[in-house]
Amino acid sequence: MSVCVRIAPSPTGNLHIGTARTAVFNWLYARRHGGRFILRIEDTDRDRSLPRYTRNILAGLAWLGLDWDEGPVYQSKRIERYQAVVQQLLDQGLAYRCYVSEAELEEMRAAQKAAGKAPRYDNRHRFLTEAQRRAYEAEGRQPVIRFKIEEPLEVSWVDLIRGPITWNTQDLGGDMVIARADGCPLYNLAVVVDDIDMGITHVIRGEDHIGNTPKQILLYRALGHEPPQFAHSPLILNPEGKKLSKRDGATSVTEFQQLGFLPEALKNYLALLSWSPPDGEELFSLEKAAALFDFDRVNRAAARFDWDKLNWINSQYIKRLSPPELVERLTPFWQAAGFDLSEVPDPTWLEDVARLIADGIDRLAEAPPLSRFLFQEPLSYTLPALEQLRLPGVAEAMAAMATTLAAAELPQVSADSLKPLVDQVAKGQNMKKGLLMKSLRAALTGDLQGPDLLESFALLQRRGWALGRLEAVQKLVSC
Repeated sequence: MSVCVRIAPSPTGNLHIGTARTAVFNWLYARRHGGRFILRIEDTDRDRSLPRYTRNILAGLAWLGLDWDEGPVYQSKRIERYQAVVQQLLDQGLAYRCYVSEAELEEMRAAQKAAGKAPRYDNRHRFLTEAQRRAYEAEGRQPVIRFKIEEPLEVSWVDLIRGPITWNTQDLGGDMVIARADGCPLYNLAVVVDDIDMGITHVIRGEDHIGNTPKQILLYRALGHEPPQFAHSPLILNPEGKKLSKRDGATSVTEFQQLGFLPEALKNYLALLSWSPPDGEELFSLEKAAALFDFDRVNRAAARFDWDKLNWINSQYIKRLSPPELVERLTPFWQAAGFDLSEVPDPTWLEDVARLIADGIDRLAEAPPLSRFLFQEPLSYTLPALEQLRLPGVAEAMAAMATTLAAAELPQVSADSLKPLVDQVAKGQNMKKGLLMKSLRAALTGDLQGPDLLESFALLQRRGWALGRLEAVQKLVSC
């Protein structure tokens, strides 16, 4: 059997991180078995499906590098196909027109609740006579289409992740609606028809769909097809074990992209949510993971989203980038911060900045605040930096540093060539090296924390800013 899987997001919101994890699992399984990975857009909800969400989903999957073999297929363009299947079920007596009004349904649910029963449709219109149907239509009622669910009946399947599952049809809420009064198909019908037509062999999705599975199995069989195999992956929860929400920092792939996560790092982490490779490695490409992926190593327990681990994985991928690659990734973040990249002193300057800060960031979005002192003039100072510069003797030491720097003839500006100048000033001012270095950082960067000082000093000198900042200290401390 040739494996065929699909990812089928609904464009009612941006690409969710849970949907992205499902896409990763489908992609891995398809590539492991040399099968097909299909993208389907389930956009039959006319009120909530919006083009901007479709664009976001397509862009997010493409950014992650989850290439699909077929699609995108849009359900909204297959309405006639679904309607033909609905008519087939009606003609076979497996479905019927239901004229129950919303008010009658609410009354029925209220009575069930008062009796301590679970809400369900009582199938009251399953056996309407032709005269009764005509009477309802004469009232102007527009019928929905319901699929007959026989009771009692057990529906069983062997889930590839969760093992054997059995569901009694008495717990399915009565005959289910498969098409609205306007003829628009509902989820369970459209999904089954699509999966049949596309030859889907494995349905890999979140465990929140388990309740839909018995209904869909009944539809497959009613349409004369054996169901595909099902694999329901555990949900992704926040560290406290609750549903992941915006309060946890991010829920959509776009937000993770904006936070500065690399696509290769994010999909690496998503693969590790509930799955682990047999070799125990935590850093791997999806191509490598595809050779190892199977459902016997997918944990049934809910996955806890671990920001620290994601940050660590992302930092490792950042460190692996060459300076030119890192500059390319950082450029949109620097530009978004308002940095003018056109006025850098030489072609390698940005690469040296990237090399300087690579070890100090977990996410690309952390780069602008860390490197701001290298891009923006005039310099702003933190309160601790100002306090450092106002210590006795510091302003004089900075003036001496400025004089020494202006007089120096450096064949090449680098951390190595600047170190002797710093040593010379420390000795000449009879100042401890630690105090001088701390003060020098405050004068050059406006802060007491930051990347390597001598490397920063060199970058500022190459830009022509170091001397001016040192000379500005005297005026600054006198204010």
